[in-house]
Amino acid sequence: MYLDKFDSPLGEIVLAGTAEALCALDFGDCRDRMDRLLARHWPGVELERKPSFGGFRKRIEAYLDGDLESFAAVRTDTRGAEFEEMVWNSLRTIAPGTTLSYGGLAARMGRTGAARAVGRANSQNPIALVVPCHRVIGGDGRLTGYAGGLERKKWLLAHEGCRQADWR
Repeated sequence: MYLDKFDSPLGEIVLAGTAEALCALDFGDCRDRMDRLLARHWPGVELERKPSFGGFRKRIEAYLDGDLESFAAVRTDTRGAEFEEMVWNSLRTIAPGTTLSYGGLAARMGRTGAARAVGRANSQNPIALVVPCHRVIGGDGRLTGYAGGLERKKWLLAHEGCRQADWR
């Protein structure tokens, strides 16, 4: 599996994957989390440094430059449990510039009442940004946990054009 790192307005971004699919993306100060998730989903994986593999860096930079649809065609390979995969796939249906509560995402998935389970799966998302877990907020409109930190979550939502009145 390949590894790439580069600086961004959010700090260092680290990504891992193959030439065909992105498998992990996190921030440099969250590298331990990324390595833990890679080990869980890809036991024994070895990472080889290969800048710009698969064109993923270019798509991330385009997103950060304002092309909010640049991730639409990015293929991912997360290898989570069945429910996690369902949550992660559903996250990709939340349009840029919008937010959804954990309960709202659970209902969208046909799992009304599973907000906590959705939250747990959301917290295990191995591909930040592309699988946009930052678009999920609390049922009361508050910004809730984000592995990359709430300041990054605020930045991402503002970058996408979410009005601060939509979240607290």
